[in-house]
Parts: sequence; structure tokens; C-alpha cells
Amino acid sequence: MRSQVPVDEGPARRDTLPWRDRRRSPAERADALVPLMSVEEKIAQLVGVWVGAEASGEGVAPHQADMIAEGPPWSTLIRHGLGQLTRPFGTAPVDPVVGARSLAASQAQIAAASRFGIPAQVHEECLTGFAAWRATVYPAPLGWGASFDPELVEEMAGRIGRSMRAVGVHQGLAPVLDVTRDYRWGRTEETIGEDPYLVGTTGAAYVRGLERAGIVATLKHFAGYSASRGGRNLAPVSMGRRELAEVILPPFEMALRLGGARSVMNSYAEIDGVPAAADEGLLTGLLRDEWGFTGTVVADYFAVRFLQTLHGVAGDAADAARLALRAGIDVELPTVDAFGEPLVAAVRAGEIDEALIDRALRRVLIQKIELGLLDEDWRELPDDLAEARLDDEASRDVAVRLARESVVLLRNDGVLPLASDVRVALVGPVADDPMALLGCYSFPNHVGVRHPDHGLGIDLPSLHDELARRVPGLVHEPGCAITGDDTTGIAAAVAAAAAADVCVLAVGDRAGMFGRGTSGEGCDAPDLRLPGVQAELVRAVLDTGTPVVLVLMTGRPYALGPEYDRAAAVVQAFFLGQRGGQALAEVLTGAVNPSGRLPVSVPRDAGGLPGTYLTPPLGRRSEVSSIDPTPAYPFGHGLSYTTFAWSDPVASGGTAAGGPPAWPVDGETTVRITVRNTGGRAGTEVVQLYLHDPVAQTTRPVVRLVGYARVPLDPGASAQVSFVVPADVASFVGRDGRRIVEPGDVELRLGRSSGDPAAVVPLRLTGVEREVGVRRQLLTSVRVEPATTGRHAG
Repeated sequence: MRSQVPVDEGPARRDTLPWRDRRRSPAERADALVPLMSVEEKIAQLVGVWVGAEASGEGVAPHQADMIAEGPPWSTLIRHGLGQLTRPFGTAPVDPVVGARSLAASQAQIAAASRFGIPAQVHEECLTGFAAWRATVYPAPLGWGASFDPELVEEMAGRIGRSMRAVGVHQGLAPVLDVTRDYRWGRTEETIGEDPYLVGTTGAAYVRGLERAGIVATLKHFAGYSASRGGRNLAPVSMGRRELAEVILPPFEMALRLGGARSVMNSYAEIDGVPAAADEGLLTGLLRDEWGFTGTVVADYFAVRFLQTLHGVAGDAADAARLALRAGIDVELPTVDAFGEPLVAAVRAGEIDEALIDRALRRVLIQKIELGLLDEDWRELPDDLAEARLDDEASRDVAVRLARESVVLLRNDGVLPLASDVRVALVGPVADDPMALLGCYSFPNHVGVRHPDHGLGIDLPSLHDELARRVPGLVHEPGCAITGDDTTGIAAAVAAAAAADVCVLAVGDRAGMFGRGTSGEGCDAPDLRLPGVQAELVRAVLDTGTPVVLVLMTGRPYALGPEYDRAAAVVQAFFLGQRGGQALAEVLTGAVNPSGRLPVSVPRDAGGLPGTYLTPPLGRRSEVSSIDPTPAYPFGHGLSYTTFAWSDPVASGGTAAGGPPAWPVDGETTVRITVRNTGGRAGTEVVQLYLHDPVAQTTRPVVRLVGYARVPLDPGASAQVSFVVPADVASFVGRDGRRIVEPGDVELRLGRSSGDPAAVVPLRLTGVEREVGVRRQLLTSVRVEPATTGRHAG
């Protein structure tokens, strides 16, 4: 029953209302307000409303056409208040200042319509930047991973967050922490990579940047989404508890503990028959009871109703709402549906316990209080709204720096950098397509394609635009389209290549949604061959005998079989953002020395799946199978225009009796190596540290990443790189399901990639088997000396 305590007695009483009293804790303020609210008012705080979304079939969310129908008028939707506003900037092109003023007007209406004057929490997508018109577009997350530079990713996220706060947004639906398991999955481009340590350290850095800017970061997709059968979007997941605990969950732990994320979004996936949106053990038992998470869990778009319509575990909308609330989902997004009238009626009928509503409501109110939305002096408009610019020079500078660090040189026989006096032909379907630089969650690809009259909203030069500025007499022929079977343009491309001294051949993807692209959400691939007839174009150009620089501008790694070894150089770029054309041109011409490293392996066989490097020995080449899954280029691989020598590997600690240096199971060890730039130009080496555990009670990956550092060095300069490795990072899930550190011989391998160890340091974990829990140490700390040689990470 609703309390009869008056909610307001005029302006003179407002400061003394307990839920507005800033001297009280957010929890105390929320606890004071919850009993005063009616069922309708409570549930109104647990839903979003998506104004302007259409049921046209051209939407930006799965089954949008099925789930969005003509609803009640705005005044009816907000009469009891409103929990969230969905994407006021990310649904259609809107000028930032005009949009902020419109949002403020909506917020004033929401606050005035309900008894408690509570505005909505506003969320937006922000995976490759604020997904709004005229906002900077940064590299896609695979590019973040390729940079091996969490500090720069954190700087990027800070800029994204500040641009969102400047126009009245409170929450960002990023980062994606799914660890890539099958490259055919269309959303591979949204992942940071195939290694949980790289994903976790990079994702935590993104969270820190966003949260420090005042934006609630939302971790997605919790959990298992990327491990679907066959790489098909929303397909069932077959996964044991060890793979879940050791590969899928660690990035979420790191982003919560090291980043401070305040929100989590459920996965669409089902694991062993239980959809994540209905999994109480996952969303409450693990996330809250074990990990101690106190923020909000928001539903991925339409995920609550999907419990009925796609998964078949709920009989109707009210049943779906019951399952979701019981599991631990607090807010239904993107718009009111199952948490609307079906939920109100079920609570009124006593079919759903109101305590579940109160539990979710309390979390929502605490977060709104933390954001200042229940304060008396809350303002609809930021002070500096007139100065709001979502794409400024400083943001573009971060975008190009991250793009430069994301370019990976896979192969080079000396043709790169391009000499100034060579005749260059640029061919390929993505060479002069600026949209081929953008991921599927960038505003131009995600929303702008449906509003061509508004233009891109940003300056977006293609690779051709930027290379033509640097290479006189550049000749261009597309050769073919990204998709389709038309080969009529290949002859012209071949002629251009044959007449040139060097041919830059740019092939790849066009990101889109639900089959409208070759990469992106719902754009899964049956195999890892290049889309359309691009492979035919590559073969024809290679057959000319002209040295070919193969440039891959893609959202996933494509198979590079033996015939691609004929290329003089191979460059991989993962959707580099609006300044990606510039970054690629600078790398090709030598203005920038490449330093990117592969965040995913590049397979050699288009059908050798799955192919991530995290596999025990029998997942690699063996005598018991005729299939060789060895990748063309392993995780962590990348070349430079200079050379580096590694020397003097050493581990600290006493020597175990009759064996290698001791590493206590409850202690740490320090491993050092010296890196020297032996070439003629400045460059950056990426030192990677891998753990090899040859004998354990469960099968272990041959190697797994446990630390890394970017080390910029001038010619002739050297630096000592030191890794302080806690024994906790050597832990794994044992036979009985406990996470343990097991004594025994191990190796720490310092490598240029997962497949190229430069030094091996044997160690012995000493002591008795030790169980570790959620408070275990997650990070290897790194020091680069002298300190002026570069940043440290990982």
C-alpha cells in the first residue's frame, strides 16, 4: 500500500523531504522514497521510452519492427514518471544544441508530470564514439585491442563521456567485453579481441574514462554472447563452467573492479538452455552476491520479451517480466513493453511479488541520486550548452592517434614504406569508400544511412583521398564491389596494377546491421573468405607480378591462405574511424611507423574454426588430425619499419631446491628484459608476457597473455621492461570447480606474439595448493625504465 505521508507541501518543504536531502546517503534517500510510491509510479521508473523509433523494418535493434507499435501518447507514457529516455540523439540526425534543448524540454515535462519531480536517466550508444550526428567517430574496439594501449583508450573514452554529458546524457551502452570465440560472428568488430586479459585491461580503461567524465558505463553483454554456435547471432551457446569462468567472465570482473562500471547489460545468449535474461545465478548469484556489484542491470533491447518470443521460457509478457525481475534485471530497454501494463496488472493481482519491484526500484533510484537527478537544484540544461561541439580538433587528434596505433603490419618484404619515386596504383572496393572505415555502431552506419539527406555530419576522407595527397600520380580502380558477383571491373584493376611499380590493393568489409553489411550485428559469415568476388580480384592482381601491398579494412580477420603469401606486404586495419584514411596513408608512406599488434589471430584456412589461440595442445596441429589449424599470423603479431633486439631476461626470487627460481603460490615474481631499437628510425615495440603451464589438473592453453607493455624507442635507445606478476594471475578453475593456484613448474614467456617467444623464463610455483576468490589480484604491473621511454600498460 502507498504511504499516506505527503510527498510535497510546497517549495518551503522541499529541502526537508528526506529523499531530497543531500546530507543523507543515496541508499537512505532511496529507502525514504520507495514506500511513498504507488505500484504504477514504481514500475514507471523501471522502463525506458524510445521516442521516434519506428516499426518500419529498417530499425537498429533486433526485431524492432515486431516490438514497436503505435503506443499511447507522450503525456500518458510519463504520467507516473519515467525511468529512462532511449537515444534522443541516436535515433535520427539532430543538431547537438537543438537536441540538448529538446531533451531539456522533455525532461521538464517528465519531472512536472509526476508527483515526485524525478527526471529520466538518458542513455546512448557510444561504442565508437557518441553515436550522434556530428560526433567524432573513433576506431572500432578491435582497433583498441590492436593498439595494446589502454591509456589512449581511456583518453578516448573520457572525450566521449564529456561530449555526452555536455548535452544532457547520463549513461553509455559500452564497452563490449565479449571475448571473440568465432570470427564468423558479425559482432566480432565490436569486441576488443580474443584474449580475456587484453579485453579486460582495455575495457577497464574505457570504463574509467567514461565514468570519470560522469557517464554511467554499461558492460555488455553479460555473458557468453560471443560464443554462439557457428558464430550466428543469438544462437545457443554450448560452454562449460571453466570456459565461462576463465575466458568469458574475467573482463567483466576487471571492468567492475578496476574500472568502476555502474551498470551491466544482459546477453541475449542462452547457456546450456538458460537465457541470460532469466538466469538468477548469473545476474544475482554471481554478479551481486559473489562479486558485490551494486549498480543497475539493464535489459538489452527487447530481451525481456524475447524470453517469450524467441526463447520460449515465458508464457506471456507478464511471465517474461517476472523471470527477468527475479533474475536481477532492473530496467527494461529500449521502451516500455513487458514492464508496462502486463507487469502492473500482475503485481496488482498478486501474481508477482512487489518486493521484486522494490528491489529493482531501489537500485534505479540510488543511481539517479548519484547522478544528481533527485536534487532540488537539478538543471535541465548544461551551463555551457552553446559551446557544445561533439567533433572538435582535440577529439579528432585522439581518433587519429588511436587509428595510427591500431594499424598492424603483418608482412613486409621491403616494399613498405612506399618510396617517393614509385608509380602506385590503388585498387579495391574499399579504397575510395569512406564508410568502409566505420564500424556498425558508428552513427553514420547505424542511423545515418537511413537519413541520406542530412549528410555524414563529419569530415570522412577515404584512403584514396589521403593517399592521393601524398602520392603524386596515384591511379585508382575499384575492381569490384564489396559484395555481389560482378567481375567486369577486375580487368581495369589488373591493367592499372600491371602498369604500376607497386599496387596497393584495399579489400574488406562494409559494416551494417542485420544483413545490410558484411560485418556488424546480425551480419554473420558462413566462412572466412573475403566477401563477394574480392578474392578473385586479389588473385588477378597478384598474377600481374607487380609487387602488391594488400590492405585489409575489415571487421573480422579473414583467412589468408598460401596464395596470399605472394603479396609483398600485408596490412590489417579494423575499422579505423573517421581519421582512418589518414592513419593508413601515413603508415603506407612511412610518415608513421606501424606499432599495432593483432588482437585476434588471422587464420590460414577459411574453414578452420574456431581458431583463437587460447587452446590446449590438442587444439593445435597434431599427428591425430589431418587438419592444421595453425594461423597465418598469430595473436599479438605485428611488424615495424625498424628492428628490435631483446636481451638479458631474468627473474627475481630465490632458487627452488634443485630447480628454477621460486614463485610462491601466495606471492609474486618479477621478470625483466632489455629491449633495444637496432634500426635506423624511432619505433614502438610491444613486449608481451605469456604464461605456459605444462602440467596441471585440467588442460590449459599452451600460452595465455598475462601482461604487456608498449615501449617507444629512438634509434639505438634501449629500455628495461619489468613485469611484476602476482601468482593469482596463474590461477585457473580446478577439477572441483574452485579457482586455485597450483604448485609446480611453469614458464613465463616474453614474446613478440603468442607464437614468437623471444625469451623463456622457467619458474616453480612453490607451496601448497591455494584457493583464490573474487578478491584475487587481476593485474600484472609493468615498469619501463628509463621512465621517459614510454608509457606502461597491462
